[in-house]
Amino acid sequence: MEQTRMAHSGNAGAVHREANWYALHVRSRHEFAASSELQRKGIDSFLPSVIRVSQWKDRKKRVEFPLFPGYLFVHIAPRADEFLRVIKTTGTVSFISLEPGHPTPVPAGEIDSLRLLVESGEPLDIYPYLKEGTRIRVKRGPLTGACGVLHQKEDQHLFLINIEILGRSVGLRLYAGDIEQA
Repeated sequence: MEQTRMAHSGNAGAVHREANWYALHVRSRHEFAASSELQRKGIDSFLPSVIRVSQWKDRKKRVEFPLFPGYLFVHIAPRADEFLRVIKTTGTVSFISLEPGHPTPVPAGEIDSLRLLVESGEPLDIYPYLKEGTRIRVKRGPLTGACGVLHQKEDQHLFLINIEILGRSVGLRLYAGDIEQA
């Protein structure tokens, strides 16, 4: 069972008439650290996250994961000094932009909707683009690098993958966090 959770920094109640939301690319596995650093700087940020049960060989543990690994959202004025202040934050990489050099605002309605989804506490399917027939690659575990086809999505976290070897198909169950679209 997955629970949703939302990490965001201060100033969430503050009204910023000229501010926009921007998607920010951060270093791999630095989402929470970057969000905390932005908060320390007084920059309004939104890091939607989920609580999942992670399976190790000897135990299971509830772990908080970003809903969008490698990304978070910041609410700032569209000014060069504000962009620079965010980019100078430890763990940040770049703003998402459709036009090079000009960060693309994220509609406030999308952020509001995302907040509602996360705050609802309902389980979210964080891999909606992995559908039956999709080519996937194993990114973690003893089968790292193996490619196959998603045969069946058993639930939100467990997938049945067919990997063809020597003209034969081998099926195995993998957790969503261990695969990616090829």
